[in-house]
Amino acid sequence: MFDAMKAISVSTELVEEELKPHLDVLLNLLLEKKKGTAEKIVSSGVLPILAQVLRKKSPLTSQVTLLVAEMAREAAVRERCIEAGLVTALVPLLNSPDQDQLLHTGRAIGRICFENAVQQTQLVENGVIPRLVAIMQQYPENDPLVNVCLLALCNLADVDAAREALVEVGVAEVLTYQLKRAPDAERRHLILEVLGSLGESDVLKLQFVEAGVPEALSEMIRTLQGGSDTHDLCSIKVASNLIVTLLLGDESMQKCFGEGTGMVYQDVLSWIQSANTELQLSGALAIANFARNDSNCVKMLDLGVVPRILDLLEQHVAEGDVSVQHAGLSALRNLAIPASNKVRMLEDGVTERIRTLLRSDMPPVQFKLLGTLRMMVDGQEEAASVLGKDEVLLARVMEWCEAKDHAGVRGEANRLLAALIRHSRNPEVIHTVIKADGVQHLISMATSEHVIMQNEALVALAIASAIDIEAVQEPFRDADLLPTLQKMLDDPVVAVEVKFSALGLICSLISTYLLTNQTLCMLREQITSLNLRDTLSKLSTHTSTKLAKQADTVMAVLSETA
Repeated sequence: MFDAMKAISVSTELVEEELKPHLDVLLNLLLEKKKGTAEKIVSSGVLPILAQVLRKKSPLTSQVTLLVAEMAREAAVRERCIEAGLVTALVPLLNSPDQDQLLHTGRAIGRICFENAVQQTQLVENGVIPRLVAIMQQYPENDPLVNVCLLALCNLADVDAAREALVEVGVAEVLTYQLKRAPDAERRHLILEVLGSLGESDVLKLQFVEAGVPEALSEMIRTLQGGSDTHDLCSIKVASNLIVTLLLGDESMQKCFGEGTGMVYQDVLSWIQSANTELQLSGALAIANFARNDSNCVKMLDLGVVPRILDLLEQHVAEGDVSVQHAGLSALRNLAIPASNKVRMLEDGVTERIRTLLRSDMPPVQFKLLGTLRMMVDGQEEAASVLGKDEVLLARVMEWCEAKDHAGVRGEANRLLAALIRHSRNPEVIHTVIKADGVQHLISMATSEHVIMQNEALVALAIASAIDIEAVQEPFRDADLLPTLQKMLDDPVVAVEVKFSALGLICSLISTYLLTNQTLCMLREQITSLNLRDTLSKLSTHTSTKLAKQADTVMAVLSETA
């Protein structure tokens, strides 16, 4: 070994007959995989000679490339290989017509630059991306060579410049072809990993869809379903997740949907009826992605998707998968956005069936359930009335209104409570909410840090006071509603639209309090003690003409009661 290294290190002529035997000695030692061999070779000073051989493109080139590839298996020598200029000497060899030379070169470069971001960026800048794709296009049946190119793409896929370069070279068709002919789980996983990394690009996402990647993935899933092999199950999980990701692009989603007749959409429907929980989850997420525009939502309802989702949810009510429940509810919520769908879903008894999830103790499910119910009653008087009079539902909503550890659940519970009043405008609903101690939650919601929630609460309180002032006057008084409203009006940080809604509530209170002299006296005392007139006077000169006009209106109503 030492004689061979010495002979190579002192060589200046690079004569093939002289160097080849010594290179053979070193290569054989490396192939024996004895620890420390690569470090000894590097320490002998032969690397510059090897780089020189590669640049000369002599008959020794293939042998030296293989030698470098074997050395670079050991991480300890990679930096020294870079310093000796081996990478820059290897890159031009990717243009070789010799497939063995390409294989050795790809392995050598891949190993030397593994997990080296600087070198990987330089490789991309030196144009290796188009060449890697071209090699797979030229030799698609050469599995070892294809594997090397896929590994290289996998390592380079996170470099932004690599994704930009791949947009121009037809990588989608190459990957689709290789996915369809993948001979084993290892190749499948490699292709899936490349697709997963590149699928973050919107441009490549669309190219993948146009090249038939989702269909190839669906076909692969169908082929692997029903088995118990862990590698196959892993492929199913990754592939179905990848399809969900590809559906995040609007154009790609529409192409896969195909007006409800697309193969991918049809396969997704079968996933939610599968026994595989991973496929159920991906299926529900995919439906939620397809339901991102009204026309798709209407079409899916026509095609009967809702009962399938409800069946899936009911499977997981007791001790089921939280992620599946969350995804199923997300799909239902999206489907309920078009007004026409709400009516049809209510007629189909959707609200009754999803109320079985009320017993869930999982915050993600509670959050999504509340949002779904809120979407179902949006603009639907009958649905809001039915749910608003449901004491069991309201009792659970009250619990969630006090969910101290889960702000999202707490916020959604309050918003549903306000929505039941806003959309039903029903005295019985108001009485049920009062009985459940819901008014205090609405008043607290009115002081939330979120403008939307503040406005929803204030509107709900105004509706409640307008419909039945006698029912709400006691909880209003106990909660110090008027002082709370004045603080909001005086606070310079409170949004203009919130102050506008607060004035609307005050105006409603004053108008309805005129019904009884006793209540009016109490109100007049509160207004006097709070100096509400001063607050209104200041607001009447506000820069927002809409707010100033509202303040003037309230002042006029107050004057009528004087």
